[in-house]
Amino acid sequence: MKHYITTPIFYVNARPHLGHAYTTITNDILSRFHRLAGYETHFLTGTDEHGDKIAQAAAKANQSPQAYADQISALFREAWPNLSVEVNDFIRTTEPRHKDTVARFFDLVNKRGEIYFGEYGGHYCFGCERFYTEKELVNGLCPDHQTKPQFISEKNYFFRMGNYQQWLIDHLNNKFDFIRPEGYRSEVLGFLREPLEDLCVTRPKSRLTWGIDVPFDNNFVTYVWFDALINYISALDWPNGEKFHKFWPVAQHTIAKDILKPHAIFWPTMLKAADQPLYRHLNVHGYWRIGQSKMSKSVGNVVEALSMAEKYGSDAFRYFLAREMTFGLDSEFSEDRLVDRYNADLANDLGNLCQRALAMLKKFSSGRVPVPLPAADDDQWLTRLERLRSIYESAFLSVNPRSALTAVWDLIGFLNKSIDSEAPWALAKDPDKKDRLDTVLARLAGGLAYIGALIWPVMPKTAVMIWSRLGMDPYRMSLDYREVFSLIPRDKTIEPGLGLFPRVETETELKKGPKPAKIEGAEEPVKVELPENTAQSTQTEQTERPLPEGLVTIGDFQKIELRVAEILAAEKVKGSNKLIKLNISLGTEERVIAAGIGKHYAPEDLVGLKVIVVVNLVPAKLMGITSQGMLLAASLDGQLAILTPHRPVPVGSKVS
Repeated sequence: MKHYITTPIFYVNARPHLGHAYTTITNDILSRFHRLAGYETHFLTGTDEHGDKIAQAAAKANQSPQAYADQISALFREAWPNLSVEVNDFIRTTEPRHKDTVARFFDLVNKRGEIYFGEYGGHYCFGCERFYTEKELVNGLCPDHQTKPQFISEKNYFFRMGNYQQWLIDHLNNKFDFIRPEGYRSEVLGFLREPLEDLCVTRPKSRLTWGIDVPFDNNFVTYVWFDALINYISALDWPNGEKFHKFWPVAQHTIAKDILKPHAIFWPTMLKAADQPLYRHLNVHGYWRIGQSKMSKSVGNVVEALSMAEKYGSDAFRYFLAREMTFGLDSEFSEDRLVDRYNADLANDLGNLCQRALAMLKKFSSGRVPVPLPAADDDQWLTRLERLRSIYESAFLSVNPRSALTAVWDLIGFLNKSIDSEAPWALAKDPDKKDRLDTVLARLAGGLAYIGALIWPVMPKTAVMIWSRLGMDPYRMSLDYREVFSLIPRDKTIEPGLGLFPRVETETELKKGPKPAKIEGAEEPVKVELPENTAQSTQTEQTERPLPEGLVTIGDFQKIELRVAEILAAEKVKGSNKLIKLNISLGTEERVIAAGIGKHYAPEDLVGLKVIVVVNLVPAKLMGITSQGMLLAASLDGQLAILTPHRPVPVGSKVS
């Protein structure tokens, strides 16, 4: 099985931004899914470096077009590894291999009688580098750039694209998934209801010299679209290369909807005119919008992809893009939405499951995954996994990463709920329930391992971390859950490690009161200043109504926020015989507390325990650990007893 996928080659008139990143990350996700499913894959991206816009941008920068293209192309090449994107090839249209292929392709189409010389006058948009008809303009303006095109009349070479109109209509009607989603196929068929004009495929050197020479007339350069589209086969060594014969029959292009017409009309007709097979699919995605407008360099609302990835991590950024946008539709981008996804899906759901599952394996099974005996509900468990695999695979094959991730998160939710319903801490206290405990723990480990494999296309770093903590080889991930289960070692000791996704505090949460900083790596707590009138009123009340020594008002007591927490992980602090570092869950967030209970409790006895915690205490630095709260404990004759609820209550419940 083979899989070949391409991004558009990005124009080097601007630095990489969110739009470029989304297309490229989506293709990386699709490529990784196919690798997970056992396909031999080839993933191509690159840069488009010819045309009017490049010449103009280079002149503005006081550089030659080649020097300018070298500089911007390097930014694209360097950006992708920082977003965990792994490509097989990066092509530039200024490379000899591409220039040679364009000349060969142009010459072939000409010899087949599909190129002619003529004169044309039309409305030319330099931003789009194409002619527009009167009907295509909106109020006399370019529909994309909102600028008035310049009317240009000149002699050029033309491709007889109109000859292939009915052929293309028939192809679209016979192959419904040629353009995906369906709405864009309908849009192209709408274009084709009007007569398809021939395509001007050259520019005279009297106006533009920065381009690939026309092979049979050196007074002209090749039109940038006729040049750029050919990259998809020049990278495969067309026409006789081994890669071309191996991968072109399964080719898929992924583009944004603004370049639908060149890819859905120009490119198929060009291939047909050259008597070449067509690509298999054209995958078309919508726009990221900011404040209800399309993200665009020209309107000044570009979001720098790398800044978001650096701030929140490349895995979290990739997850947000894949989960937030329904492929094909427009979606709204904001940092607040990213943080909400991070906290709800990654910190609370996935992070919490990983920490709880590994901590319970550590405590209740000596850190090793048990071998379970057959259980009465095995069929239900395996049926759930099989259904997940089917939904996940179908979603990715139809270019719907969001649905695939939704299915994975259903399993994450099921496993989190099963911990509460199965209560491994209670099973561990009853020797007669040892078999059930082993089944529950083995399923947690197996489910977590399978989740790790399924999220690998989207969050490769997190997936590798999960498998590594389970003692598994991350290079052997598979879409087959049975194979995943077979790879779980039973003789290695599991270490839970730190939380995968420390919660990010929002401005709204910080304004509620003194709470610890949640910025990864921060050494100092967040300082919260109370309004002056609040401080003054408190001071006045205490001055006017002095209290007996040792008493506090109800207002003073209400300042203390007590909540029920669950201890997820515990470990001794090096260099201290008293401190134990606790990772706790408050239901909606996780925290770290350094508790001076090391002489009274062993770390392994604390995992799974529900405790009472002061959550609005100003953070303190203890032995290099920023402690974000305090446990409540009673003392008798020098012995500490941690206070716990004597009835089952949900984690995060307020104590009053």
